[in-house]
Parts: sequence; C-alpha cells; structure tokens
Amino acid sequence: MAADPVLVDSSFYIRTMREGRDPLKLLAFTAATRDLAVCGVVRCEVARGLHHRTVLDRYQAIWNVMIWIPTDDRLWQSAERLLWQLDRRGVILPLPDVVVACCALRAGATLLAVDRHFSHIPGLRLIDRLEA
Repeated sequence: MAADPVLVDSSFYIRTMREGRDPLKLLAFTAATRDLAVCGVVRCEVARGLHHRTVLDRYQAIWNVMIWIPTDDRLWQSAERLLWQLDRRGVILPLPDVVVACCALRAGATLLAVDRHFSHIPGLRLIDRLEA
C-alpha cells in the first residue's frame, strides 16, 4: 500500500453526480496511487439513489474491489461510545455519519467527504477533494 487508504463517503459520490461528473472516473485516478475503501453504510446510501440497474452494477463492480471495512460488534460499540461522547458535548451527528467515521478510524483511512459533520470527529483525517 503506497499511502493510507481513502474511504469515500456517500457525500462525495452524491455531490459529484449532482455536478454532472462521474465519481468513479475521478476515483480511478486516485486508485493509481492510493487504496480506496468502502463500508456498508456508504454502499447503501449511494446505491439507493442510483436509478438504473446497469449503473448500479458498475458501482458494485468497483466497490467489490475496494478495501472492505466491516461493521462488526466492535465497530458498533465504537460508534456507540463516540455518539455518547459527542452528545455530551452538545454535538449531535447523524448515526450513519458516525458509523462511517468509525470505519475510517478503524482502517486508518482518510475520509473523503464534503459533509461538514465529520469535522467534529476527533482523530479523523478528512479531505473534501481529490488531489489533482
């Protein structure tokens, strides 16, 4: 592995598609120098918005070769602890975002996301664009 992996959040896929660009083509350039990762929450959030089976098949083929970050009991316990800590500080974040953040932390990955919720997660390496 050349550099730490990049977990791509659904916010990146969705924003890029709304801009009329193909996120998979953009990610292909990054994949030449860094490993890409995915988790179940991201797959589900993106897949539900894809309207055509052929497009879904294309995304699934790419996701199937990315590093898979599982959401096992330990990960859910990490999310539970993080949610509790953030809530006590008055930082209320959506559960899916916290699960994605815990996946990135578990994998030692940088999170590619355009959602500002993630800036509240301690220790999370975050980027909002791909390097040119």
